Amino acid sequence: MSDQIQRFLFDHTNVRGEIVTLSSAYHEVLDRHAYPPAVNQLLGELLAAVALLTDTVKLDGTMSIEVRGQGVVSLMMAESNPGGELRAIARIADGGDLPSEHASFRDLVGDGQIVITLDPRDGNRYQGIVALDHETLSGCLEAYFSQSEQLPTRLWLAADGERAGGLLLQRLPDASQNQDVDAWERSVHLADTIKTDELLGLEQREVLYRLYHEETVRVFEPKALRFGCTCSRERMSNGLLTLGGDELRDILREQGEIDTQCHFCHTKYHYTAAEIESLLADPDAPAPTIH
Repeated sequence: MSDQIQRFLFDHTNVRGEIVTLSSAYHEVLDRHAYPPAVNQLLGELLAAVALLTDTVKLDGTMSIEVRGQGVVSLMMAESNPGGELRAIARIADGGDLPSEHASFRDLVGDGQIVITLDPRDGNRYQGIVALDHETLSGCLEAYFSQSEQLPTRLWLAADGERAGGLLLQRLPDASQNQDVDAWERSVHLADTIKTDELLGLEQREVLYRLYHEETVRVFEPKALRFGCTCSRERMSNGLLTLGGDELRDILREQGEIDTQCHFCHTKYHYTAAEIESLLADPDAPAPTIH
């Protein structure tokens, strides 16, 4: 099954949707870490969600969804960009007990908030925040759209450690072309019948046919998705600079050099003392290339 997202709409209504399936990209994320099964499942849902939301808002830039909790999982983050690249990470709180295989969303994250960041290539960065007031990730994200975007939006998310998938429906504010006043309620009611094994195991067009074979659905060409990390030596250097010169020099006195790595893809970056001093002296200079 291909990693892809597909847009669809119901003709003569103001209802649109997206459906996503992930396998290889999901495996790429999990293969770089050793998370418990319950965390793997929630991370898959988060990957599906960020792919759906990025395509829904049609962002020419990067979107990230951060789940910041006070439970055993203190942070989960997934990121997507217009090129169809996805990456994700989870952080388990120090000293926390590993969650059981069947731990729920609330069991894992507890109280906290979701931070959605839109970082366009051109224009200002935007952040939206919603509290973790619902029992599922999809419920929290639906609340975000209701509060921040004021667009009725429903999400169905699933993952099993092997595959991840999601379905999104949204009612657009422009009702001038809507010739079916019951379209939104009916499309949501039908989507509520979707089973996890159907969302994860069937081809996207088969899912849409099973749900909406009595509706007039226009399906667009799918967009390919894949794992991709946006880390670079320049970005890592900028991250080191946030520590400040005093702390960086303290590390150099203790270690003689600095080794760090990307938490998403585990790419390692090495800095000699001379490179750190050069970075501190001219933060805007191009990062040195290591051959």
